[in-house]
Amino acid sequence: MVELTSMKRWQFWAGVAISVIFLYFALKGLHIEDIWSVLKDADYIWLIPGVTVYFIGVWARSWRWHYLLRPIKVIPTRTMFPIVAIGYMGNNIYPARAGELLRAVVLKKREDVPISSSLATIIVERVFDGVVMLAFVFLNLPELARLTSDSGFVGNIQTLALWGAAAFIGVLIAFLLAAMFPQKAEHLITQLVHRLVPKRFQDRSMDIILRFMTGLESLRSPREAIMVFLTSVVIWLLETGKYWFVMHAFNFQVSFFALMLMNGIVNLATTIPSAPGYVGTFDAPGIAVLKAYGVKGALAAGYTLVLHVALWVPITALGAYYFAREGIRWTGEKATLMVSNPDITPSEEQ
Repeated sequence: MVELTSMKRWQFWAGVAISVIFLYFALKGLHIEDIWSVLKDADYIWLIPGVTVYFIGVWARSWRWHYLLRPIKVIPTRTMFPIVAIGYMGNNIYPARAGELLRAVVLKKREDVPISSSLATIIVERVFDGVVMLAFVFLNLPELARLTSDSGFVGNIQTLALWGAAAFIGVLIAFLLAAMFPQKAEHLITQLVHRLVPKRFQDRSMDIILRFMTGLESLRSPREAIMVFLTSVVIWLLETGKYWFVMHAFNFQVSFFALMLMNGIVNLATTIPSAPGYVGTFDAPGIAVLKAYGVKGALAAGYTLVLHVALWVPITALGAYYFAREGIRWTGEKATLMVSNPDITPSEEQ
């Protein structure tokens, strides 16, 4: 039985405090009545194609996960889609992106894939997502610099992007090397475990690490890695398509490339700990990017708010529906998923 617990209270309130700070900077100098006027005048029919193209992107994510899991087990994309939706729901309502662990647990229950192996594929997904997001930022940073040459905004984003690129690309290279040279990687890891891990935990640690490495097998050839990268690009272009459709509900126009930049920046910002649902960490950078492109503050805030809700509500509702079908039991602050799981230690079971 695997238990997904809420974070400690201080961690939760720290996330809330960060969200409040970001919201303060997002809404600073704006008037609620102006934002309300923008929301009243919006043409919400454009949310329909926006949500549709977003769900196509979720299906593409499901295919990518199916592709990454093939060396472990071939699972149809239609089977993966509900589990991916559950993961979105978990990320949107639990702190600390617990949805990633949640979908690994559900996959274990449904397809008997070891949790550590599926988590490896999920981490690979996130690394490729990060690389694509950074590519979106770098691709459009020169244009943004011309628009905001007198502002420190671009310099801050550029610094963040450079550090992020170093981190994501470094992890990606490590994963690729581990996948292409598994015996050498296993030898190196074994030496590190024997030197750094207490003896009574060494066997268990090696078992988890080796299961994790099986999740990297899909990266064993450059062709496979390129396929995952190209799929990731398609996924994020589809999500940017949602930004583009929702924009048509409001009285402003920016280029698709500007929305790619916004998409990249807000998704990098949501890696910062915050309240569940990425409150503030999504909104503040989104509004800042649009204002840099000359969109009025109230209009940028209204659009970003509606976009945030449109990204959050449909997939969370669908994920909750699939989640309820998986045998979830709510007990106080805890959500408990009944599943026999030899992939975790007895101390993690009830």
